[in-house]
Amino acid sequence: MPKSLRSARQRRLLQRLIAARKTKGATQTQLADMLGRPQSFVAKYEGGERRLDVIEFLDVAEALGIDPCELLAQLRRARGL
Repeated sequence: MPKSLRSARQRRLLQRLIAARKTKGATQTQLADMLGRPQSFVAKYEGGERRLDVIEFLDVAEALGIDPCELLAQLRRARGL
């Protein structure tokens, strides 16, 4: 299995998370504050420098007000699974 950090699916996930943050009208700093993390945490995962683990993903989705299951389902559909 190839590494996922730079995969097409990882990029699509990041694009959706970035779009959700922008739709919410939040900056990286504001999202980081909601998560109790430094701004660099958001910058690094949005920039593809690090992956989110499952718990971090759930926390980000909750802070953005998006359904994590629906986001994952969209990624699966885009892959044709």
